Parts: sequence; structure tokens; C-alpha cells
Amino acid sequence: MKPLIGITGRRLGLGMVKGTSRRFQFQFINSYFSAFGDNVAAAGGIPVNLPFHADAEGVIDRLDGLIVTGGQDVHPSRWGGAARVDPAVDPRWDHDAPDLERDEYEAALIVAALQANLPILGVCRGHQLLNVALGGSLVEHLDEGRIVHASPNFAPDDGDDEHSVRFTPGSLAHTLYGPQRVVNSWHHQAVGRLGRGLTVMGTTADGVVEAIRLDDSPVMGVQWHPEWMASPDPVFDWLVAVSTTSAPSPAMRGGATC
Repeated sequence: MKPLIGITGRRLGLGMVKGTSRRFQFQFINSYFSAFGDNVAAAGGIPVNLPFHADAEGVIDRLDGLIVTGGQDVHPSRWGGAARVDPAVDPRWDHDAPDLERDEYEAALIVAALQANLPILGVCRGHQLLNVALGGSLVEHLDEGRIVHASPNFAPDDGDDEHSVRFTPGSLAHTLYGPQRVVNSWHHQAVGRLGRGLTVMGTTADGVVEAIRLDDSPVMGVQWHPEWMASPDPVFDWLVAVSTTSAPSPAMRGGATC
């Protein structure tokens, strides 16, 4: 059986979509980046979009793998950040505003997936939230220097030469990417103090953490956007492969066999 890979998204006001009929502009949509589903399907998995109200433990019980995707900052209240967030700003109408509901749901998914030893891939914000869920902290804001992390480039993009990530020999990332790889970069925060059991697998020359892994587990996070690399990124093949290995049999799912 092809593994079911859950993909997180966000909730937005339909009126944010240009051309929406005025009759429906105050309704809401669940929004997902289609590139994740495209890459999961190309790697041999079945993508499943996860709305906030899909019970975390119940969903994880049925999935074979999980992708926690990118987006707005993790709310500073979750990790002790100093930034002030205006509580009157609704993240459903401002795509840059932190979303406590999204944070809570994705953190619950991560905890349930860890308890079930389910493969997890955290991407950008998801990479950071994985660290926070395990008790780590974030760098509140990166000052731009020789290496640009909040790139002005349009997706898809393979990144600028200066944004090269060096990977730790013997690590999973080194196995997937080799000693180093240039990757794209669209973020202004980063992993700070590491969460429980996490190790760093890759950094840029300025020390920004670009890849982490939970020790002895099929769990990793990357700071770049593999779904928006112009060249294929092997992390999706890895995720589908480990999810296939960990997937229950059809009989355990209650399905028929032949």
C-alpha cells in the first residue's frame, strides 16, 4: 500500500483571494501549498490535507507520515519570545500574523506522531515548531549579512551560491545531500536552543541551523523549502520510503487483502 502522508495548512478568509464573490468573502478556506502534495505523490505516497479540527491523535493513528509545513512565525508565547503580538490581529485575514490555533494543532500532531514513532518532516516554520514542541527556543530575528536568509527570489528557486548548507558527516542529511548543498531560503527566524533529543545535521557558514534530527527516529526538520526547490529534493523520497516501512498492513487498517 502507498503510505498516507498528512500535510498541514492554514485557515484564511476567502475575501483574501482576489476575485472572490462579495457574497462569500467573509467565509473561510483551508489553504494548502499544492507543491507538497505534488512531491509526495511523485515520490509514491498519497498526500492527505489536514484541517485544524481533524483530531490529532485520531489522524496520526491513520497516517503513515507527517509534514508540518511553512508559514507565519510560531507565536512567541509558545517558546518565551519577546516580540509583542497584537491580539486584535486575526491571522485568518493577515497571513503574517501568528496563529495560536494553528500552533496548538500542529504541536498536538507532532506530539502524537512522536508517541507513535511516525515519520515527521518539518519544513521552515515546521522545522522551528518541531524544535519548540520538544522544549527548544528560536532566534527571534536574523540580521541579514553576507548570507541572505529572507531571500527576495521567487519560488521555485534553488537558492543563491552564498546560501550553502554544510552537513555533518554520517548524518541522515549527509546521506541525502552529500557534504553540502545550496538551498533556497525564505525565513527571518531560526532554531535557537535545541529541543530534547535533537541534533544539528546542517548549518550555513554564519551558524544558522538548517537541518535537525531527533536521535534514532524517522524525524527531521529543514529550514529551507524542499517543495519549492527548482531541482528535485530527495527528502520526499526519504519520507515516503520510511513511511512505507512503518505503515501498518492492510489487515491492521481494516482493509481487504488479495
